[in-house]
Amino acid sequence: MKEAILHTKQLTVGYNKKPLIHGIDISVCPGQILTLIGPNGAGKSTILKSITRQLEPVAGTVWIGDKPLHQIKEQELARTVSIMMTGWVEPELMRCEEVVESGRFPYTGRLGILSDYDHKQVAEAMELVHVTELADRNFNCISDGQRQRVMLARAICQEPDILVLDEPTSFLDIRHKLELLSILKDLVRQKNLAVILSLHELDLAQKISDFVVCIKDDHIDRYGPPEDIFTGTYIRDLYRVNRGSYNEFYGSLELDAPQGEPKVFVIGGGGTGIPIYRRLQRRGIPFVAGILHTNDLDYPIAQALAAQIIEEQAFEPISEATFHRAEESIRQCSTVICCLEQTGTMNRRNGQLMELAKQRGCLLSAAEFCEQNCI
Repeated sequence: MKEAILHTKQLTVGYNKKPLIHGIDISVCPGQILTLIGPNGAGKSTILKSITRQLEPVAGTVWIGDKPLHQIKEQELARTVSIMMTGWVEPELMRCEEVVESGRFPYTGRLGILSDYDHKQVAEAMELVHVTELADRNFNCISDGQRQRVMLARAICQEPDILVLDEPTSFLDIRHKLELLSILKDLVRQKNLAVILSLHELDLAQKISDFVVCIKDDHIDRYGPPEDIFTGTYIRDLYRVNRGSYNEFYGSLELDAPQGEPKVFVIGGGGTGIPIYRRLQRRGIPFVAGILHTNDLDYPIAQALAAQIIEEQAFEPISEATFHRAEESIRQCSTVICCLEQTGTMNRRNGQLMELAKQRGCLLSAAEFCEQNCI
């Protein structure tokens, strides 16, 4: 078992000595990523500020290695813990390279003169997060996403043992979100770094974290590996979701299903029906989805968006009873949209549904439906 490089003991955090979150007992080891999640205002940033001495704890202790945080000298702490909070510095007339260079100040002494080694660390950090081309740009004249990456380079070149990041993916587009998280995973693996961060993107938290801390009301509500956190309806409960749905297996959000009596039947499967489900949802048109096996790619999205699902057990051929339910539903619908280009042994009954809809003159392919954009 690795020893924790940072842990808290009965930590209580808050502002002006007023408790916000009680009894925080968390730890992170070298080579691990610990992620804080929870609703807006739950206290994620407050915890991060408290474990990095930006905010005085109300009670309890933060330990860095075998030392309590309050006993660690400033320079030693700066060489051990690197911080990137939501708000960044607002330097006057500083180039991006100079902002990154400030991450080496714990090593430079009073005069702040950088050695060749310091310059090497700055260049490597900037290259790692793809901001080398911004070196001579004024930090105040670049985009929010570019600033975020420059500040990450500053944190990395500090060569910490612990990296603390508050919502590091804010302002980043999808490419740079994935690059940043890949960089963090590489740092953790190659340099045995411990990372503590907060995230709003639950799908990313589920994929990157070794452990997840869930903050709810005034306490840590759940703490463990992602496999123990993203189960059942827990995320809905944590965030008090009362509109739409969250699929914890896929990490996907869906809006509310359209209300009303369905007059559209969608024959899908293998992921082919999902674009049509969402198009119908956007237009507020209730629909029936079928015949879907319960392990089909379409199934969880149909659960969220369809008024009704005609389903069959996983790995079983479509039964006579299930087929008759689908047949009856089609007879009650004015339009049938077929998303399938072919059927196989297990779903051949869907081919029979297509023939039935064709005979009734109500069959559209997915392409025809999209082209006509009408029901």
